[in-house]
Amino acid sequence: MAVSRDQIVSSAEHVFDHRGFAASGMDDLTAAAGVSTRTLYKHVGSKTGLVVSVLEARTSRFFAHFQAASVDELFAGLEEWVAKEGSRGCLFLRAHGEAGESTPEIAEAVAGYRAQLRSMIARLIGQDLGDDGTVREDDAIVHQILVLFEGATSAASYLGAAAVTSAREAAASLMNDARGRR
Repeated sequence: MAVSRDQIVSSAEHVFDHRGFAASGMDDLTAAAGVSTRTLYKHVGSKTGLVVSVLEARTSRFFAHFQAASVDELFAGLEEWVAKEGSRGCLFLRAHGEAGESTPEIAEAVAGYRAQLRSMIARLIGQDLGDDGTVREDDAIVHQILVLFEGATSAASYLGAAAVTSAREAAASLMNDARGRR
């Protein structure tokens, strides 16, 4: 049975997520995918190519999961994500920490995810605060909600789902305060 590129990337995501990027050797990755090193390289080119492919696939899967229409729904989605995927912290933060600065392709994939996350949060805040259907961007609250979201993702690794619930409550307070100022 032939193994597809998607299967290789999916199995590598699991290995990287549970073992880390630097600690995952090619033997681990090929064993998880059930392919030879040659087949893995044929599909992704290199370990860096595999990391980038994993980050791109995770970005697509992550944002497909978050079909939120409000900031509260964003955090509800994060609660669901943590329940389904587990709470090992942010894969993008770990990728950046292990290789991102020294590997431009990985840094670019991480930056793309972060820009998309920030854009989604800005859009949701604009929808929540806009009284005429216009999406407005308030940089201060965008940064605050982003920090709550990223912080909850990381803190869930040692606090569990309670970290996301606390961040959701804090985000609700921030949004209520912002509504009161408008």
